[in-house]
Order: sequence, then structure tokens, then C-alpha cells
Amino acid sequence: MDRVEFRIAFGKQVEKFRTKLGLSYRVLAQKCDVDHSNISKIEKGEVDIRMSTIQELSKGLEVHPQELFNFKINEKS
Repeated sequence: MDRVEFRIAFGKQVEKFRTKLGLSYRVLAQKCDVDHSNISKIEKGEVDIRMSTIQELSKGLEVHPQELFNFKINEKS
């Protein structure tokens, strides 16, 4: 899995938790210190993010940060 694939997989996790809670980008942004336009970019895997952003997202999504990384990594042979 390359960096882009990893960011996309992480973003899908963020999206999964956000939609499970029924939150829009703006509402999630209000719950954490992340701009709503960046949340969209994170979910699409378009940006690298800092550890502090992961912490804020987990707070806003009401999950442990570890849960955001709970996705399968596709190894290429």
C-alpha cells in the first residue's frame, strides 16, 4: 500500500464514522478543531494530516484514535 492508498483508506474510516453519527462536514468541524473543507479532503485522501488533526477527528467522532487506523492494508505481491 503506497502513501496515497493509505490516506484514502484512512479517509474512508473517517467518513464511515462521520456518516454513522449522521454528521455533516460542518457539524463535525464544529465538534473538533478542523476546518470543514479539510474534512472533505481528508476523507478523499487528498492531504497529509498531523497527529493533532487525528486527535481532533477522534474527539469529534467520539472514537479512540486507534479506531481510525482499523482498516485492511492491501499488500502488493
